[in-house]
Formats: sequence, structure tokens, C-alpha cells
Amino acid sequence: MFENIFQALFSYRPVVFQQGDFRFDITTASFVAAGIAALIMGAAIFTYRTVGTNGRPRDRFVLTVLRMAALGLVVFCLFRPTLVVKAAIPQQNVVAVLMDDSRSMQIGDWDGKPRAEFLRTEFAGNTSPVLKSLSERFLVRTFRFSSQSGRVNSVKDLTFGGSQTKIGTALDGVREELAGLPVAGIVLVTDGADTTEGSLTNTLLNLKADKLPVFTVGVGSAKLPKDIQIDRVSTPRTVLKGASLLVDAVITQSGYSGQTVTLDVEDDGRIVGSQKVQFPVDGSPAAVRVRATASTPGPRVFTFKVAPQQGEVVTQNNQRDTLVDVRDTREKILYFEGEPRSEMKFIRRAVADDKNLQIVTLQRTADNKFLRLDVDTPDELLGGFPKTRDEMFAFKGLILGSIEAAAFSADQLQMIADFVDRRGGGLLMLGGARSFGEGGYGGTPVADALPLVIDSKTRAADPTFFARLKVLPTRAGAAHAVTQIAATEDASAARWPDLPQVTSINNPLSIKPAATVLLNGTDERNRTLPMLVWQPYGRGKGIAFLPQDSWEWQMHASIPLEDMTHENLWRQMLRWLVADSPTPVEGSTTVDRVEPGEAVTIEASVVDPTWLDVNDAHVMARVTRPGGSTLDVPLQWTGERDGQYRGTFVSTVPGAYEINVDADRNGKPIGTSSAYVRAGAADSEYFDPTMHEAPLRRIAEETGGRFYTTANVAGLAEDVSYAGRGVTSVEERELWNMPIILIMLVGLVCAEWGYRRAVGLS
Repeated sequence: MFENIFQALFSYRPVVFQQGDFRFDITTASFVAAGIAALIMGAAIFTYRTVGTNGRPRDRFVLTVLRMAALGLVVFCLFRPTLVVKAAIPQQNVVAVLMDDSRSMQIGDWDGKPRAEFLRTEFAGNTSPVLKSLSERFLVRTFRFSSQSGRVNSVKDLTFGGSQTKIGTALDGVREELAGLPVAGIVLVTDGADTTEGSLTNTLLNLKADKLPVFTVGVGSAKLPKDIQIDRVSTPRTVLKGASLLVDAVITQSGYSGQTVTLDVEDDGRIVGSQKVQFPVDGSPAAVRVRATASTPGPRVFTFKVAPQQGEVVTQNNQRDTLVDVRDTREKILYFEGEPRSEMKFIRRAVADDKNLQIVTLQRTADNKFLRLDVDTPDELLGGFPKTRDEMFAFKGLILGSIEAAAFSADQLQMIADFVDRRGGGLLMLGGARSFGEGGYGGTPVADALPLVIDSKTRAADPTFFARLKVLPTRAGAAHAVTQIAATEDASAARWPDLPQVTSINNPLSIKPAATVLLNGTDERNRTLPMLVWQPYGRGKGIAFLPQDSWEWQMHASIPLEDMTHENLWRQMLRWLVADSPTPVEGSTTVDRVEPGEAVTIEASVVDPTWLDVNDAHVMARVTRPGGSTLDVPLQWTGERDGQYRGTFVSTVPGAYEINVDADRNGKPIGTSSAYVRAGAADSEYFDPTMHEAPLRRIAEETGGRFYTTANVAGLAEDVSYAGRGVTSVEERELWNMPIILIMLVGLVCAEWGYRRAVGLS
């Protein structure tokens, strides 16, 4: 609308003024006419200075200004103002029309019709308005693009089935194909939803260097009236079988403010989790936490979905898939206890039926005498606590019960800290008479790994400290999987207040800056003491659990015999303890889903038994394709980081690919690991489904083009003509005869006459 009004008033489109150079075409006659006009101005000034005594000075001033403005406008026209522009010579230049052929063009938000219909209407053939206008001025070359780009004869060749949109790649391809030809510009018709993670910066720099303007046409609505989208879900790449996942999801919506929907989690069509969510006001994201159980081993595709709602424009973005490797392995945890106590017995009993956890228990019975339970071999831990890193690092988790620091050598204390820092293991210290400050851990390397500040100057501020505590999750703890002690999140939140009190005999300690408190205890004096705290430390984590008798949550008189609260807590605790603990060889893919035919990047980190990075290993990945055939992919040291190896292969067919990575050094095996990746058409085209105006404006502005919507695209061909690119000729456009000049002149004359009448001057 604005451009139509502008052209009606100024005779030409705005682009002509933007690209043109303004000048006056002055002749001798112009100076003569200007002189006559100057005499008339002087006469006007003299006339109004001699107006009768009834004229006020202000009236004389206003009338003089109006007369001078009118005469000045006449002088402006007499000097013949001209706009000099470079116009493309008809049929001597090429224009590339680059059309989006992706799935998102099927979204029906262009006047209630699919976006693709705009292309069919405006660019289908010589009778289509925009293409006809371009063809009259240029040699038009049409291209399609989605994940790939290339030449097409017409819009009829488009399928609108591409599962990706790669704008930068498409622009680079057109620029290279038309190199050497007189190109007036590139017309990019798309919704602007680039699904790649790459930057457009290099592409724009190349276009500017070649002086190729890009005229972008945004198709679609900037905001959908009704839409629900699952923006993000956060799941681990690997979990143990039977793990309870507490997954955070973010859902955005428009048009459903205040409505309640259900977020379901499916594993192979079976619902394994569900959570209701009430939407806030339009445009505000809704954060929802849903609990799911990974009960089936192997690569599992978890689907997070919200059922389509009435009136939704796009329903494909109501769900997201994530690939999770559910591993049916048995993780070894070393539990070292300094004295017989009930806590050890009930922790072991709580996880006895968990086939994915193995607690190897070492209990001191006397000096240099130990009780060993659940060892793999008769010689394991025969000499007590591990004395070498090879022996220690074979475990993934370490529990220190009521055992003093003096029970370890200096090398063993450092080895425990290295177990967390370098090996990536989990360290859990339990409350007890010989734990934390009471155990003399202040100033030791172990204290560095723990999330509490242990003072090295005093073993205990109060040797008689004793507190009876009611334990409840913190805000952060309520959102953590370890506190999920009942079947659902709501049931867990309701169960904690009903648990009996427990006791702590360890003096309160300060919390380190990077630590997170998951459980707090409140004593009879209403003091709040941290009961479960953790912090990341190097590759692993350090955890402090302060109660000395969590077994009360199993054996208290108020706890029913069949109650599983204590079992659930310790299973969750110990699974969390070993979660993300790496193996000597860790293989992974940079993404968990690719398009068929795309390259998959495999990365592996390799360490020796002491967990030092290895750069001279022989690393090979065996890829098992969906059909069962295999492919060996050698991985080479990247040189970017110690112990990092990388290789690629091309996914040939849709389906799941299993990747087994083996590493050896000097013929001696180091380890093996597995990873999975899927090849299949992604639904990324339907996420963020609105027309993306900002990147399209950026492309146009940085290359010297213009941005259009479907409403103002009619002037595209003329604007390309005056872009000044390709084979051009110089044209002069006179401005003195613009309608705005006549309107202004008539307006000034009428204003002078009206003002004279208003003040009573003849």
C-alpha cells in the first residue's frame, strides 16, 4: 500500500530514488526564468511589507513565507531536477529465480492456502504475473532448493517434499553456476526457515564480492494463529536399563492460552510417561517435566508428543523424537565401610534385585582385615582398598562410608580424587562418625572432589553434634531424578513429607559455589542443614549424603512392609552415581539423525588404563547398516585434542546404523564401545514454521537487494531493473512533473489565499 501511494505521488518506485543520483539539468533559460522568479519574490516581499495598517506583523510574515515557498517550488522546477539511474538493458541480463522446494512450503498459511500455491500462482509460467514481468526484462533461469539445489524448467517440477532447507548452499550454487554471465540479481522465494546450523556470513561475503544483489520474497505468515510446538527435549544419549528419566521439555503455542494438554512419551508406540501441562499466555514457553522409564534395552526412539488440537495450522511439530541407547550392562561400584553398621546392610539390600548395579563391598573388620562381598574373583581387593589406578579405575562409582582419611595412604587419597577428576567416576560420601570433617578429610585431595567445604584446621567444631531432621527436596531437588521415590513426580513430592526423621552427627559444612543442594533437613530448632549435595568435578561428580541412618525410611514403624521408598531412593542414587561415567573408549556421533545420503561423523575418545589420553592408538569403527551389511571406517587422531579420533561414512539407506568402535595400542586391546545413528527424513521443516523475516531482510540488505512479502511483490521486476547490476544503460528521469509538485504548489497557493481571507486581507 505504501509503495503504491509513493509511486502515485512521486511517479517512480522508491528503489529508483534509492539507486539513482540526483542532479539539476540547468540551462540558460533556467537562469532567466529563475531571475524573473526572483523579481517576483522581491515584489511579493515589498507588497506584504506595505500591507495596510490592519495587517499584523505575524500575518505579513506568514503570507510572505507561503508566497516565497510557492515561488521557490517554481524555481526548483525551472532548474529541471533529474534522477540519473542505471537500468538493466532488456533481455541482455540473467535473473535467477531460486524457489524453496521443501516440506514447509506445504503449510497452509497463505490466504488459507499452502505456501506452494503462491509459487504456482506467481511463477508457474509466462502468464503468471511476477514471472511474466521478469521475463519481459530478463533472461530468467529457475532453480529449486531444499537439502539439494539445481535447475528446473518450471514450478511444475517442484515436489515440495524436501526435508531440509539450505539457503546458504543454494545461493552459493547459483552464484557459481552463473559465474561469467551478466546477472542482474537473484530472486529468492522462500519462507526463510533455514534448517542448517551453518552461518550465512561466508555466503553473503561472496555475494557482495561478486556484486550480486539478492531480492528475497518471504512466503507465509509471521505468526500462526493456532499452533503448538515442542521446542526442546533434553534426554541423555545413554542410560541403564530400567532407568527412570526425568526429562525437561519446552512447549510453545499460540492461540491456546490457558488450555491444558497432555505430553505423552512413547517407546515404540507404548506410552512410558505422561504429564499434563497448562499453557501460559500466547508466546510464552511452557516448561514441563515428564517422567519416563527406559525398560527395553537397545537403541530406543522416544517420542514426545502432544495430540493435535482443533484449528492447528501445523501438527507435525507436535512431537519430537530422540534416540536413547538403553544399555543392559552391570555397573561396578566399590563401597568401602570402616565399621559394621545398618546403613551398609540396607543399601546393599535396596539394590540387590537391580541387575544393572553391582556393589562390591569392602568392610574393615580389624586392622588390615576386611570383609569382601560380591567380588568377581577370589583375588579382587584381597589386600584391601585398591593401591593402583588400574585397580581403582576398573570401578565406575565409589562409596565411602564411615571411614577416616587416615585409613588411606597419601597416594590413595590422590587416587580417589583422580578417580573423579580424570576417570570420570562418581564419588559418594555417606554421613558417619568418621566422615567429612570428623574423618579428617580437611586439606586432602578427596575434600577437593566433595561439594562441601571441609576445614583442614579442625576435625569437628562440636564433637557432640547430633541433629534429628525432617528431610525434603529443594526446588532443584524436586526436579532431579534421584528424588523420584514414587511412581510419579506428584506422588514423590507427596511422599517426602510423610517420611520419618533421620539423624546426622556430622557438623554443618559450607556449600561450595559450584555445588547444588538436592535435599535439605530441618531440625527441632528449625535450622536448615544440607542433606544431599553434589558438584561436578573434572569428568565426574562428587556427592555428599549426610544422614547416617537412611535405613529408617525402610525399617521405621510407620513404613509399611511393602513400601519401596528406600529401595527407589538408593537405586536412583547409585544409577545417578555411575551415570555418564565413561569407558576407556567412548564412541559417539555428532548428531543422532541424518538424511539418507548424508555423511555421518564418528568421534571417539581413547584413554589408557590410567586414564591418560592416547594419541597413537589404532581405532576402527565397524558400521552395521540397516540391511545387515557392514562397513569398516578407520578413525584418525584429529590433532585438535589429545585422545580424540574422528572418521566419516555416508548413510546409504534409511534406518538405524549400529557403530562399534574398537581401539588397540601396539596390538593390545584398549576397549570398545557402541553408538547408534538414524537415517531418515527429519521433521525439522515443520519446527518454527512461521515466515522468518529477519534472515531474509539481512540477506537482501547486505547484498544490495530488497525484501518483499507476497503483498508487495508486484514491483519486483522493476526493482531488479534498477539494481544497477549486469549490462545497464544510463537513464534520466525528470522530477519536475511529479504529481507531488503540483499538489504542493496548489496547496501553497490555496493556503495563501485562505489565510488572507481568514485575517481579512484583500
